[in-house]
Amino acid sequence: MQLSDFDFDLPEGLIATRPARPRSSARLLVSEGRAIHDCIVRDLTDWLRPGDRLVLNDTRVIPARLSGTRSRDGVEGTTQARIEVTLLEPRPNGHWAALLKPLKKIREGEVIRFSDALSATLIAKDGGQGVLEFNLTGDDFDTALAQAGAMPLPPYIAALRAPDDQDKDDYQTIWARQSGAVAAPTASLHFDDPLLQRIADMGVEITYVTLHVGAGTFLPVKVDDVTTHKMHAEWGEVTDEAAAQIRATKASGGRVIPVGTTALRLIESAARGGQIVPWQGETDIFIYPGFTFHVTDALMTNFHLPKSTLMMLVSALVGQERIRKIYAHAVRQEYRFFSYGDASLLIP
Repeated sequence: MQLSDFDFDLPEGLIATRPARPRSSARLLVSEGRAIHDCIVRDLTDWLRPGDRLVLNDTRVIPARLSGTRSRDGVEGTTQARIEVTLLEPRPNGHWAALLKPLKKIREGEVIRFSDALSATLIAKDGGQGVLEFNLTGDDFDTALAQAGAMPLPPYIAALRAPDDQDKDDYQTIWARQSGAVAAPTASLHFDDPLLQRIADMGVEITYVTLHVGAGTFLPVKVDDVTTHKMHAEWGEVTDEAAAQIRATKASGGRVIPVGTTALRLIESAARGGQIVPWQGETDIFIYPGFTFHVTDALMTNFHLPKSTLMMLVSALVGQERIRKIYAHAVRQEYRFFSYGDASLLIP
């Protein structure tokens, strides 16, 4: 299975740099069996049934991009250097793994000041990354980070424009509550309160799980034989209640439909024994064609990068040839791609 099997041509003009407004006005491509339908996200209820269950990721994206100053006293006085920081993941003892640019401009033990309230000390350098200890913790840290930080837009959007205050709302689901992600579960960005109400009114249930999406989600696959690729690890949790709800839906004949590849990867991680169970920890599950799905009956997801692990995941769900046809249709019909783009509902 070669990396080139998951490639396709994507015109740059189809990369969305802003989301649709209102959220549920984005387009929705529905693939059911051999048919493709062009719809709108607010039409999602046309494709759901009473007794189905949507699984939503309630992670909250932190404003993980920071710009600060390192000061250093020397024989010629105080010198300063601008340090750009992207938080990657929390570490034990309240430390954070982070990308620092330029890393060579700061030494272990030195302090980066981001605002009057927020600063961090470089504890260690580790494999091209840094480990930071902030001066604040808990709610105080969250408040100061919200004021000083910017949303960590994906590189394919950041290359086209800088993040701004609007992204703090746009790049966050309306149900986000568990802080820790540095990337959004983007299929969920299409939901607004009116759509959620219509879903509830028709008898579709909702379950929340948590997977803190990491920056590794944007790492390219660098091997030709995709089966040798090593996935990044991300922390997640399926509670006792969530597992019981999903089992009940399966037992009653309803469909379990994760919204986003993050929710799918998490529930399938918790179901490797054949039935979903409560689960907590880091998952590096890698889903590519040949994978056996134990829980997922359909998937709502955005359109993904060529040659990415997410292209492999959707190919595993509906088949490689089917995905090629779906993506060719999406390009022809000028669907908007990636994090702020349109959505698809894939029903095998």
